[in-house]
Amino acid sequence: MTDRYGTNTSSRLGGRVAVVTGVASGIGRAIALELAAEGARVVGCDIDDAGGEVTMRDIGLYRHADVSREAEVEALVAATMEDLGSLDIYVNNAAVQIEKELVETTEADLDRIIATNVKGVFFGCKHAVRAMTATGGVIVNLASVLSFVADGLLAAYCATKGAVLGITRATAVQYGQYGIRCNAICPGDVDTPLLRAYVDAGDDPEGRLREVASKSPLGRVADPKEIARSVVYLSSDDSSFMSGQTLVVDGGLMALLYR
Repeated sequence: MTDRYGTNTSSRLGGRVAVVTGVASGIGRAIALELAAEGARVVGCDIDDAGGEVTMRDIGLYRHADVSREAEVEALVAATMEDLGSLDIYVNNAAVQIEKELVETTEADLDRIIATNVKGVFFGCKHAVRAMTATGGVIVNLASVLSFVADGLLAAYCATKGAVLGITRATAVQYGQYGIRCNAICPGDVDTPLLRAYVDAGDDPEGRLREVASKSPLGRVADPKEIARSVVYLSSDDSSFMSGQTLVVDGGLMALLYR
């Protein structure tokens, strides 16, 4: 069964409208593809227009948006409502990472990472809630295992990912009365361009990748699709009584004391 857009409405997310931020590569690209495969009508955004357009080709609509700017997030939501008539799912995925220890992190570094990782999630929740108040909906925020534990070379990133959990809980508590659910996913190490850039910076990239993978009890890093499937779960009716929660998808990493 299809609707007027040709969407398979009998699938898991059939006919629902989803916005995904940061779709140019990695986890964001995988999320957009999985939501579309489950029948959602997807709007993807990024500041990397070339990568974003590649992702969204044949699966949905692409819009340029810098999530650190509230006006652009507001315009993204407004355009989605105008083009597709509703907003059912909003995924705050866009993020940046700067590898510096705390004493080496400049004010400019901190401002940049807070702008995307905190303000971007805050603005996304704010304007998604405004669009969903009359009908209900789902917000999924991408946090990290570094919301709970630390990497000494990612002090600013750790701070921002902890903030994502606070925004998630506050949104869930305040707007559940309108049928809006908000949850967070905390991935561990994932095979993304960001991870590949890290391992490629060493003298032995494959050895460095094996070292990262060996830290997980499962002995590997995640495929981005595995994180995307978790987003599908939280976006679907299968998680209809989950809100204000964090779903850790880390291969058992946080359960490990030492190795």
